[in-house]
Amino acid sequence: LRPNRLSFVSTFSSPPCLLPEFAAPASEICDLHIKRIYDKPELADGFRVLVDRLWPRGLRKNQAALEAWERDLAPSVALRRWFGHDRQRFDEFRRQYLVELAGHRVELDELRERAAHRRVTLLYAAKDPLINHAVVLADAIRARGPAARR
Repeated sequence: LRPNRLSFVSTFSSPPCLLPEFAAPASEICDLHIKRIYDKPELADGFRVLVDRLWPRGLRKNQAALEAWERDLAPSVALRRWFGHDRQRFDEFRRQYLVELAGHRVELDELRERAAHRRVTLLYAAKDPLINHAVVLADAIRARGPAARR
């Protein structure tokens, strides 16, 4: 069965090849990754940005292959110390960290815009790849769509 061509035309505002309705949502075109700073730098990492407040122990600056260091996007010292990478505190840490990130809309939007055009890799030093601030930060960047910018 072939769909009725007229019903298709009346459903959408433009020809199928130009349909903005079929464009991927902004959050889906964000090429954003997270990686431990101690892992070997790769060309596939794209724009490498360290998102820790403190410089990682035992790592020389030339080994990091950074393009940026966004200290201000890291959790506050007090929040980081309270969290202590305790899995049981992660949900509350996430909530409080998102509140802190609300004050950094410009920086989040800049990283999100960059990730729309080029791969961005957020680098962190924590040992746990699932329970760390870079996971929360990446989610916050992905969640900010064009409607959130004002």
